[in-house]
Amino acid sequence: MVKYLVFILGCAVIYCNAQERLLLYEGAVPNSKPTADRERDEPNAAVDTLTFQVSVPSLTVFLPPPDKANGTAVIICPGGGYHVLLTKREGSDVAKAFNELGIAAFVLRYRLPDDEIMIDKSIGPLQDAQQAIRLVRKRAVVWGIDPDKIGIMGFSAGGHLAATVGTHFDKAYVANLENMSLRPDFMLLVNPVISMTDGIGHTGSRNYLLGVAPAIEQINVFSNELQVDSLTPPTFLVHSDADIVVPVENSFCFYEALHKHKVAAGLHIYSKGEHGFLTAPSFDEWFGRCIHWMQEQNFF
Repeated sequence: MVKYLVFILGCAVIYCNAQERLLLYEGAVPNSKPTADRERDEPNAAVDTLTFQVSVPSLTVFLPPPDKANGTAVIICPGGGYHVLLTKREGSDVAKAFNELGIAAFVLRYRLPDDEIMIDKSIGPLQDAQQAIRLVRKRAVVWGIDPDKIGIMGFSAGGHLAATVGTHFDKAYVANLENMSLRPDFMLLVNPVISMTDGIGHTGSRNYLLGVAPAIEQINVFSNELQVDSLTPPTFLVHSDADIVVPVENSFCFYEALHKHKVAAGLHIYSKGEHGFLTAPSFDEWFGRCIHWMQEQNFF
């Protein structure tokens, strides 16, 4: 799939399907063990494409036509339970929809937690998401982006990653010599895993990220409803009450924490619809809710 590498602005770039795909780090990937790149995309009847064994993180750039561009940008974290990524349905398809509205989009292929490839797998995805924000903000002028309108979007476990970025931005897990802000300006969380607790957390995501027997301190740190404060970015959550994979209580508890700390927040719950909204509600319906909230908050 990858045909050749070039260097632009000091960062390796992969050209794929007419999109610009950047290696996330220049040089060595932090917190990684030496390993072969085994990343692969496989077709899947339900979600079109699944990406496995990501060990070399990257960011695929989707820029809107110049005559449509409005300066807003969204970094997209696909879901997949922290063991796979839905890089088309919850990645490139969504990025192209943002482009139609003049919004720049960036699909993050973050490292999937694995003791074989990382020294501390619990922080690997967070490092990659912080690096993505740092990179987009650093190149905002080049890409025609307002550095104060850079949001993050996440689906399912990708929603957990996005929420982690939005509640842990005060500590840099990557080199940040220029002291770039690592705080997203807003968050869009779709069917998100929020909590790592036994009561409502998604066991699969927790096992892959933290291991099968994490310490209670680690569970609390990565239960993002416990990490909200007044500086947490404005957030829109959308979920299905019928979701049997990630309980809707995840969105409830995060919204309640945001409300308690007087953070601008929106929440929309559908009475029907399975996890991932594979058949209902339609893409235009739930995506339209996200866009309406962004417009309400003057993000574009």
